[in-house]
Amino acid sequence: MQELSLNILDIAENSTRAGATLVEIAVTEDPDRDTLTIAVRDNGCGMDEKLLKSVRDPFTTTRTTRRVGLGVPLLEEAAQATGGHLSIRSAPGKGTELEAVFGYSHIDRMPLGDLAGTISALIQCHEGVDFLYTHVFRGRTFRLDTRELRETLGDVPLSAPDVVLWIREYIEENLKEIYTEG
Repeated sequence: MQELSLNILDIAENSTRAGATLVEIAVTEDPDRDTLTIAVRDNGCGMDEKLLKSVRDPFTTTRTTRRVGLGVPLLEEAAQATGGHLSIRSAPGKGTELEAVFGYSHIDRMPLGDLAGTISALIQCHEGVDFLYTHVFRGRTFRLDTRELRETLGDVPLSAPDVVLWIREYIEENLKEIYTEG
């Protein structure tokens, strides 16, 4: 993968396939500590110890359409290439938590990519799933919670084209704001 937003998309898709009704995605950029942390937590079915131990193996997947699962191994490799690491916690019936830590200024760190496009696509494609997206840059925070959007919009679906466009633009505007100092 060429950008980290695609890794986030892949991991979040795993969460939705695991039956999650809530997927929390947190991106924390801390240039002062030279870290970038990506965390994805869900309330899906979780993994037993056997699957959890093998999930880093590219030939482990729960899909029936193919025999490889590259999302976690590629994300782990990308983190390790920058001096970082990946951790996963999961239990059956409790969901899964994944955290990848990267060296922020490392030359091999992939760019974050189109996070607004990734998050809006996840929301559009998974009408029955709620997403909580939090992005922190140098202590400034942006948060988008689809539960709040649903409450505000009432019967208007989050997958409506105008709503998806608004969500994407809202994320883009707020990311620009947290990146702007002062």
